[in-house]
Amino acid sequence: MVRLRLIPREEKFFDMFEKASRNMLEAAKLLQEMLSHYEDVEKKVSEITEREHQGDAITHDIIAKLNSTFVTPFDREDIHHLTSAIDDVVDRIEAAADVMLIYRIERPTPELQKFASILVRSAEEINSAVPLLRKRDRMKEILNRCIEINRLENEADQLQRAALVALFENPTNTIDVIRWREIYGQLEEATDRCEDVADVLQGMVMKHA
Repeated sequence: MVRLRLIPREEKFFDMFEKASRNMLEAAKLLQEMLSHYEDVEKKVSEITEREHQGDAITHDIIAKLNSTFVTPFDREDIHHLTSAIDDVVDRIEAAADVMLIYRIERPTPELQKFASILVRSAEEINSAVPLLRKRDRMKEILNRCIEINRLENEADQLQRAALVALFENPTNTIDVIRWREIYGQLEEATDRCEDVADVLQGMVMKHA
């Protein structure tokens, strides 16, 4: 028996989800580029901040659409959680970059570059998973992406622990310890927020696939 929708489902949400995930990936790549070529830092942080502003605008558009749409493709709560989780990743990336600028970090550590690599890989997995929401017959493919995002988050946890151990084993001065601890913490938080996105996506698959 073919099920008919009397009221069409608003498909624009899919476009906006994908726009948000692309913006997040771009922010992660800008951070990685900044740490790989650590020059013109203020300009590069400004570019990341622009991605954060763009993310806020996309979030606002999605919530406005959610409040004005009668039939949505997913539960309203899930749409809100997915939107907020993606935006939180960008917020943390921007916060980490801003702290580096404020603290006048002279050069990135190898650990920072590894964090950036993990973030880009996590963002790529999310950016690949989000378009799969469009097709119910492919939604289960999202689960493999979620598994990899969770693995990357664990990798980031281990990296943070190793970085902090090295920091406290060979402290140069208290201010340096405070600075690097905050920067590492912001980047680890960004990977945590990627895991939050994966958790939301996994829940949506369980409900609708």
